[in-house]
Formats: sequence, C-alpha cells, structure tokens
Amino acid sequence: MDFWDHLGELRTCLLKALVAVVLCAVVAFCCKDLLFAIVMAPSKSSFVTYRLFTRLSGVGTHFEISLFNPELAQQFLVHMRVALWMGLLVVSPYVLYLLFHFVAPGLYAHERRYAVQAVGTGYLMFLIGVALNYFIIFPFTFRFLGTYQVSPDVPNQIALTSYISMLLMLCLVMGVVFELPVLCWLLAKIGVLKAQYMTRYRRHAIVVIVILSAIITPTGDAITLSVVALPIYILYEISVGVVRRVEKHPRAASDANT
Repeated sequence: MDFWDHLGELRTCLLKALVAVVLCAVVAFCCKDLLFAIVMAPSKSSFVTYRLFTRLSGVGTHFEISLFNPELAQQFLVHMRVALWMGLLVVSPYVLYLLFHFVAPGLYAHERRYAVQAVGTGYLMFLIGVALNYFIIFPFTFRFLGTYQVSPDVPNQIALTSYISMLLMLCLVMGVVFELPVLCWLLAKIGVLKAQYMTRYRRHAIVVIVILSAIITPTGDAITLSVVALPIYILYEISVGVVRRVEKHPRAASDANT
C-alpha cells in the first residue's frame, strides 16, 4: 500500500478504537450505581483493605470522612469523566489489538513476537499498577490525609473532585510506572541498557526515584512519598534482574536472521 492507503488504514483503526471507547463509556455511564460503588469504596472504613489490615494488625481502622460537592454541575461532569476512564480501561485490550494489527504487517516474525510479548506484558503490568494503587496506595493515603487534623475544631470535608482527581491520577501514574520493567526489557533487547550500568548508578537512581515520587505525589507529606517511592524502587530492582536475564539469554542468531 502507498502512504495514503496506510493513512486510511490508520484512520479506520483509530475510528474503531474511538467507537469502542465511547460505547463502553456509555455502558459505564448507565451503570452509575455499580461504577461509583467501585470508585467510592476506598473512602469507607468497610473497604476490604482496611478490614484485612485490621484483621492482621489488630488495630481498628474505623473512620468517617464526608465528601461534598460545592458546584452545581460538578457531579454530572464527574460522572462523565469516571465513565470515560472506565470505558477506556475496559476496552484497552481491543485498542491494543487494533494498533498491533495495524503495525504487524511491517514487522519481521521475531519482531512481531517481541511486540506481542511487550504489549501483553505491558498491559498486565499496567493493570497491576492500577490494582496496587486502588487496593493499597490510595486507600492508606486517603485515610491518612482524610483523618489528619491540626485541631479537633477543624473537621475535614473532602471535595468530590479532589477525591476523584487524586484516585484517577494515582491510578494512571502507578500504571505507567509499572511499565518500567517492560521498557528496560526492550532497551536490553536492543543492547542499549546493561545490568552493570543499572547497578553502578543505583544510588543515583534512588535519588531520581525520590524526586519523581515527590513530583507525582499529590501531597507533600513523607508518608505518601514513601508509599509511592517504595514500589518504584522495587520495580527498579526487578528491572535490573530482567536486564541481567536478557544478557544471559541473548536473542538467538536464527531470530536475528529471520
């Protein structure tokens, strides 16, 4: 195909992806009760993470934090925003399939195999990052900040938009951060990244991780910073192991000649 044929294929691919996202977003919008039962669950002390923590530690985690809406149309806009994000998350495997189907004809056999591994593993790691944030990072961050008071005379009332923005932002950030091992794997495959280089500059990486965590952390407290920085550091160590494994098992010569 010539350039315009490829452009037409890309337009069709993007159009299909857009239609799929919109349809899933509409379904999510119609399932409002279920959608916000999931979204609002971490704001209640009956959330599974708090109950499990209480069972393991013996420390009670009961708390009450009220959310409020100060603007007339904000709840409707929040509803649309959350439905769109949920639709995108649900339909993302199909979107990835469409994009891969578009680029696959231009790849060699071994490149297609690596692309499938990278896309599949990357999507799985993204979901793990979102799940880690939803079940661990965000609940404890929200509970700590939502119950922290400088004085009993100053009760906390959290705006709905603040709650939703923090939840979605941390889900996106942690999902992207969890792509680090996949990125390191790809760089190691093409010979750009070495495990020796990563271990030599581990201290520098820790400083970068702390700075990055301070940037993406929605608040400036040390506890939230630590909760975000620790998983990133663990991912860095996992990435070192991934790169070292790639170096021990380089790509076969037959693949290179395919």
